[in-house]
Amino acid sequence: MNKTTTAHLHTEEPASRLQRLVQALVRRFAVAERAEISCCGTTVAQATALAALSLGGPARAGDLGRRLGIDASTLSRNLDRLEARGLVTRVADSGDARVRLVELTVPGRDAAAAVAEQEEAFARSILDYLPDGEEALVLTALERLLDAVRAATTDCCPGVYDHLFNRQEDGRQS
Repeated sequence: MNKTTTAHLHTEEPASRLQRLVQALVRRFAVAERAEISCCGTTVAQATALAALSLGGPARAGDLGRRLGIDASTLSRNLDRLEARGLVTRVADSGDARVRLVELTVPGRDAAAAVAEQEEAFARSILDYLPDGEEALVLTALERLLDAVRAATTDCCPGVYDHLFNRQEDGRQS
């Protein structure tokens, strides 16, 4: 980075800088995640579905789609592919025989665990790049940022993003 670019970054409006940095972080994680997961035969969308079922247990397709923030047709295609690979199955709900629940099979639980291990290893490799003593500072700052994002989305759009924050994506209760 040259001096002109560095000078611009330090005079940039904080809100613009936050937006640019978060977008860059999300893009880099998405690219890395896509490369890591797809090399193991599971797409990012499929891995996300496996993780959601692993954390939340069997679910109605509609509920799973809302949790993942995807439409029914996209979810259906992903579930069809996962079912064809023997990773999920659709079973009758014991409380209502008309309802089908999606649940992980034993190979599906193994696949979900493998994806989780892979994601944790990737995160660990990122932490290894931080200077000694900064890991806790960065993690605390990210937790505070997530709390601020939750508050801001609640203020601007009450309830709209609840489906994204009603799970333990950050390891803390929402």
